[in-house]
Amino acid sequence: MTEGTSKDGLVIVDKPGGMTSHDVVARIRRLAGTRKVGHAGTLDPMATGVLVLGVEKATRLLSYLTLTEKQYDATIRLGQSTSTDDAEGAVTGGASAAEVSAAALNNAVNGLTGEIQQVPPAVSAIKVDGQRAYRLARKGAPPELKPRTVTVCEFTVTAVHPAGDLLDVEATVRCSSGTYIRALARDLGGQLGTGGHLTRLRRTRVGGYGLEGARTLEQLAERFEVLPLAQAASAVFPRRDVSADEARRLAHGGRLTAEGHPERHRATQEHPTAAYAPDGSLVALLAEQDGQARPLVVFAGS
Repeated sequence: MTEGTSKDGLVIVDKPGGMTSHDVVARIRRLAGTRKVGHAGTLDPMATGVLVLGVEKATRLLSYLTLTEKQYDATIRLGQSTSTDDAEGAVTGGASAAEVSAAALNNAVNGLTGEIQQVPPAVSAIKVDGQRAYRLARKGAPPELKPRTVTVCEFTVTAVHPAGDLLDVEATVRCSSGTYIRALARDLGGQLGTGGHLTRLRRTRVGGYGLEGARTLEQLAERFEVLPLAQAASAVFPRRDVSADEARRLAHGGRLTAEGHPERHRATQEHPTAAYAPDGSLVALLAEQDGQARPLVVFAGS
């Protein structure tokens, strides 16, 4: 396929294992024929599944999409800890998981469900004094990272596979942005006293974008298409239809009266509303404050 002509929209990629998220961005830049491509939420090289990329104007959506809920299918190996909390690290310890009962496993899983405090993995992209944690760890000086509040909405064990002193636990996890599944695996092993790490991770959903709408890089190379802006936004953000006059006002950075329905979604900077013009085009993302709806990012007329 020859390099494409870029369009505004999202590309939902089914990322293969062994590639970094940046590798995928580089491939989409070539296919789209533009350097203006970004992604919403990194996937580790080992992980596969939904990676949301924005092309041209759609890159302005990405910072809001990173805040959306995510869902994963994971395999956690109990009985071994590793230096990276996943299968790519060196084994650093562990204890037999052969005697872990279903009740003990369920209790530990329940303890890691809901709003929890989670210490990110030492080998992560979090910045410490201006440097990435993984770079410090590789230099032999892993930083002490502070716990953060995250929400694990669902942590469901779907199967267990004993293998001698090891126990592989398959699970579905639905969680807030910023949750590390590697850390969840580490902490599950910690609660059970066996050690634990992640051996498989597949992201099945980012907000309203799931595997059912994702395409492989091979499929995109054969036929490159983007999910248009208006359709992309409707999958994630509540909708507000505005008049032509209101659309023009928003396009110039003006404000509208807030919708004023207390029982409905109140748009915030973290959870905005998408404003649509009468022709169905996406005008802006809106946040409400003090009785007014202000544009966070404008797409029309730019």
